[in-house]
Amino acid sequence: MKKFLKDFFRCGVLGWCMEILVTSFESFRRRDPTLTGHTSVLMFPIYGSACLLRPLCYLLSGFHWIVRGLVYMSCIFGAEYASGRFLAKKRRCPWRYHHAGWNVKGVIRLDYAPAWFLVGLLFEQVILERGKFFSKKG
Repeated sequence: MKKFLKDFFRCGVLGWCMEILVTSFESFRRRDPTLTGHTSVLMFPIYGSACLLRPLCYLLSGFHWIVRGLVYMSCIFGAEYASGRFLAKKRRCPWRYHHAGWNVKGVIRLDYAPAWFLVGLLFEQVILERGKFFSKKG
């Protein structure tokens, strides 16, 4: 249980940080000099749930990184869709993609596939503690 909570916290914080950075870059693109980034408290448990990928990470450990990335990307899309639909029904969904051309029911964007591919591989590194930043030795 301790490992689960540790992974949940790491994935949640990492997700929050990535989201704030991405939204800051969007602010830069709009020429907003404040470079304001944002997220929602609701996103922490959504990103934190990436810790549930742990068994899959071990199962896929012998596969090529492209295969692993595609599987993680699919899982992330599934989780984003399920959580987005649930939150949208409660009128609490912090993201809305209806304006984007490649959206599915306004809760996922298929053009985000490359980002989720890379994010999945990053979560794998965090979950399996392969990155220097999160290892006890580094």
